[in-house]
Amino acid sequence: MTIASTFVLVHGAWHGGWCYARVAKILRARGHHVLTPTFTGLGERSHLHSPAINASTHVEDIVNLLRFENLSDVVLVGHSYGGLITTKLADLMPDRIRALIYLDGYVGEDGCSALDLDLPEASAFHLERAKANGGHTIPPVPASAFGVNAADRPWVDSLCTPQSFATLAERLTLTGRHREIKARGYVLATGWQGSPFPVIYDRISQQPGWRLKQFDCGHDVMLDMPQETAALLEEWAVPA
Repeated sequence: MTIASTFVLVHGAWHGGWCYARVAKILRARGHHVLTPTFTGLGERSHLHSPAINASTHVEDIVNLLRFENLSDVVLVGHSYGGLITTKLADLMPDRIRALIYLDGYVGEDGCSALDLDLPEASAFHLERAKANGGHTIPPVPASAFGVNAADRPWVDSLCTPQSFATLAERLTLTGRHREIKARGYVLATGWQGSPFPVIYDRISQQPGWRLKQFDCGHDVMLDMPQETAALLEEWAVPA
C-alpha cells in the first residue's frame, strides 16, 4: 500500500518547475501531493528577471511556499543548483522536512556558493559568460552539454532562460541544523561529461546515513529517467 507523501521538487539553474512535469504526473497518479515551484526570474517567472536576484531570493521562494501552503513532513528534492537552495532551506526549517533528496546536485557547504562547489573550469566559463552579458546575467547552457537525451534537447533549450549571476555567486551560510534531517538520499547521473557531482557523491558515500543511487543518464535525470526517478523518490520518502 502506498503511503501518501508531500513532495516539493526544486529545479536547477536556467530551468523551471516545468522540468518536473513527467515525474510529478507519475507521483500524483500514485496519490502523492506534489509541488513544482519555479524560482523568481526563471521559467514562467522569467519576466521578473533582475540582476538583484540572488540565491537568497530563491531560498525565500521555497520558504514562502512552505509557509503559505502550510506544508510540513515534506520530502524536499533539489536538482543541481537547486540542491544548494534545499540545503539552506533545510537549515532554516528542519522541523518541516521529512527527507532531503538530491538529484545530481550540490549538497551545500557553509560559506560556499554554487561557483565555489563547481569545477574551476566551469566556474570560469560562467564568469566569462556573465561578463559578456553586462556582468550580471548568465545565458542558459545548451542541453547537449548536460547530456540531455537527444529527443528532449530542442524542447529544453526552448524553455531554459537566463539566470542572474548573483544566484551562483552568493555564498550561503549554514548553521548545521540541516543535519537534523536524518533521511537523506543522493542520485548521481553518470551519463554526461564535465560533472562536478562525482566528487560530492564520493564524499557523502563515506558518511553514514545516506541512501545512494547512480543513474546512467544525463544531468536532467527527471527528463531522461522519469519513471525510475519517481519510483526512487517514492521509495526514499519512507524512512529506512
